[in-house]
Amino acid sequence: MKKITLLLFISLLTFCFSFAQDSNSCAQAAPITPNAIYSVAAVDGTPSGTSCIDAIIANNAEWYSYTPTSDVSATITTDLPASNGRDTRIQVYTGTCAGLTCQGGDDDDASGFLSTYTFNATSGVTYYIVFDNRWESLGFDFQLTEAPIVVSPITFTSSFLGATGQYKNCVVDMNGDYLDDIVTVDANNLNIHYQQVGGGFTATNIATTTADDVPSWSISAGDFNKDGFNDLLYGGGTGASFIASNATGTAYTVTSNPEYIFSQRSNFVDINNDGHLDAFVCHDVDPNVFYLNNGTDNTLVYNQGGLGDSPTGGNYASTWIDYDNDGDVDLFIAKCNGGGAAASARYNELHRNNGDGTFTDVSVASGLYDPVQTWSSAWGDYDNDGDLDVFVGASSFTDGQHKLMTNNNDGTFTDSTPGCGLDTFTGTSTEHITHDFNNDGYLDIFTANNTIMLNNQDLTFSPVNVGFSVGAVGDLNNDGFLDVYNSNNFIYYNDTNSNNWIKINTQGVQSNSNGIGARIEVHTTNLGKQIRDVITGNGFRHMSSLTTHFGLGTETAIIKVVIKWPSGIVDEILNPNINETLNVVEGNFLDVAAYSLGSKLIYPNPTTDFIQISDVNLNNATTLIFDINGKRVRNYAIQNNRINVTKLASGTYFLTIQEGNNLFKNKFIKK
Repeated sequence: MKKITLLLFISLLTFCFSFAQDSNSCAQAAPITPNAIYSVAAVDGTPSGTSCIDAIIANNAEWYSYTPTSDVSATITTDLPASNGRDTRIQVYTGTCAGLTCQGGDDDDASGFLSTYTFNATSGVTYYIVFDNRWESLGFDFQLTEAPIVVSPITFTSSFLGATGQYKNCVVDMNGDYLDDIVTVDANNLNIHYQQVGGGFTATNIATTTADDVPSWSISAGDFNKDGFNDLLYGGGTGASFIASNATGTAYTVTSNPEYIFSQRSNFVDINNDGHLDAFVCHDVDPNVFYLNNGTDNTLVYNQGGLGDSPTGGNYASTWIDYDNDGDVDLFIAKCNGGGAAASARYNELHRNNGDGTFTDVSVASGLYDPVQTWSSAWGDYDNDGDLDVFVGASSFTDGQHKLMTNNNDGTFTDSTPGCGLDTFTGTSTEHITHDFNNDGYLDIFTANNTIMLNNQDLTFSPVNVGFSVGAVGDLNNDGFLDVYNSNNFIYYNDTNSNNWIKINTQGVQSNSNGIGARIEVHTTNLGKQIRDVITGNGFRHMSSLTTHFGLGTETAIIKVVIKWPSGIVDEILNPNINETLNVVEGNFLDVAAYSLGSKLIYPNPTTDFIQISDVNLNNATTLIFDINGKRVRNYAIQNNRINVTKLASGTYFLTIQEGNNLFKNKFIKK
């Protein structure tokens, strides 16, 4: 018989001992009171038969009941000194023992692998608090505390989906209608909830042959076979499997690869920029691997090495972004092999794309060579200054705490953590992602402890507990606000506000089908220029929407949307509607006529060898040259205020120079 004993807390405060009671089943759930600390000797009771976290049902559980006497915000946590080193999982239910309903829960959002869960509790309602042995059966301490309910600046309403499938971590358009669908996975089945025009979902099961590798660590999506429908990549504990759509998106072919990979974050990305999606998979115990698309029959060919080569791995989350604004995708690797591991397995890495199929490790030079143990890091332009910053989110504080690194637009980053609000945030997690959840035009950070750090628009952040952990993100009711599908099988619908928005879908032609790797700019009067990169696979485990979302705050008009495709083509859409979805096919909005002689004189024009620019101190400016069709030819460096165009073919070209927030456009002729 399990006993619970109230610990005597060694301080000036003394808690009353609780009566010893059996907590081995729902019917015998032991009542608990706020602020008392309870000790669980071992987890060996009856399981709940369901899971509010994921599809994994544990073998044993311990049961407690809590009935508040007023409406409060309740926090249940195992993050206590006596629990240090334990691995716990919390689940909270309402209802009766014969019919339990998930309230929510948490796994690993406290220190180490401990758990904490906050929820709004209603007076007189009984809540069943369950700790299971999903990870271990060892004992631990826990506590429940109450606080006043605070009106949150951002809230969500939960809705149980009821999807089947063991792995519930994917939100992406699967039928080509540009509405986000929900995909749950078994080894031999896809359960797809197709979002319907006007709201709601229609569920379909699509049987597949059995995949050797299930997405136990990560899932990614992208149209690697260029048939107009998204395919999937499963990152498993022993390898990677590709699930390819047929020409109508109604059936899928499974290819399980023979190579051993202890997969972590996986991505679809066009590594060699040939217009076909490749696949990249972080390897936990060996150098990273990638599969290059041969472009003829869409076969993905295995490669290992060259992009994170630590012999002992430590590679947890890969993110492909354009950190240096040169038009090609670079690679950041979040590392988590702490303690006494070799530096190559511990220190985060940044690999710069050289534009010719090769990459250079610039981790040290950039200032991002850091041993912070991070399973994932969130890249975004947090200060809206036109370049990508990064929140390095810690999974443990053993080797350092969370860091906000802001981009200096010269290849280096500055530690902007002190005073930003993230420096005092003590929650740790494997998942850290960034989206604009309140549509104010500034990116927020969804991180540990069920917390969204709202961007205060001045490079500081304020925590908002939303009551659920990080999941797959998309617009699941097509209202322009981002929702979350969590692995507990709940959709958390954003309760919205009056802010405006625009969503953009990219359809590549010369570039890969999804436009993955494209840079999108939204220009407005007061917010200036917002930027996003189209990526697949953010955070550690989940796959979120490939629709690019921008909040507009109180802006009532958009000056222009600029899309810089991986192919080099640039589309410019003037005055698009707000609060609508913009679907852009690559090359349909080429901005050629807009180019004219700018305020910076260039000479000689025509030229044969060099272009001289009539200004000083432009050596750090960003310079791009486009041909007559609007396709980027290449990037050119400014040296001593001139550009060497000797190797440029004869013809008419357009030169852009970005100096800070100023953009100058010039037309010239190469003889």
